[in-house]
Amino acid sequence: MIGPGRIGAVDATRPAPFRLVGSDMMSVRGRDALPIGSRSQVEPQRTAAHEMFDADVASNRLGIELVSAAGGAAEARMRITGDMVNGHRIAHGGFVFLLADTAFALACNSHGPATVAAGGEITFVRPAREGDVLVARATERTRYGRSGIYDVTVTREGGEIVAEFRGHSRVLRPAPGAADAQAAVADRG
Repeated sequence: MIGPGRIGAVDATRPAPFRLVGSDMMSVRGRDALPIGSRSQVEPQRTAAHEMFDADVASNRLGIELVSAAGGAAEARMRITGDMVNGHRIAHGGFVFLLADTAFALACNSHGPATVAAGGEITFVRPAREGDVLVARATERTRYGRSGIYDVTVTREGGEIVAEFRGHSRVLRPAPGAADAQAAVADRG
């Protein structure tokens, strides 16, 4: 059965994501997932990052697609639209940063505990233009205690590097009494 959050579910209030090339690749956008190539009804492996992305209104409204997120790595993509270009007719750096930051958030939340950015910096290597499809690939460099460092490379779909991003993460501490509240909900379930 196909419903919200299942492969093949389509929310008419969101623009349809573009399709990826490849027989086994999937494009996941929020709670919507479209099989690419085959018509398989296999649910993609979901992580805490997928749950976070489902609730990320900003990334979803900008058309960012979650391609994959697991084991400290993630990939997201976004098409540069006319609304994303600046006065020089190139992609506004804030949108490129947002894509890189989203991939960073997906990678550091793929482990499970809620994790936020403690900081991030970006170097713009070359401009992106309207119509470009940008791909952000995030990789965990290290985790220590509640902190982590992640690198994100943003490329055009063909592989040309547009920007390099480094993010520093911090795992949130549970709110006081959160474990007790979760246990109470589980007991009622």
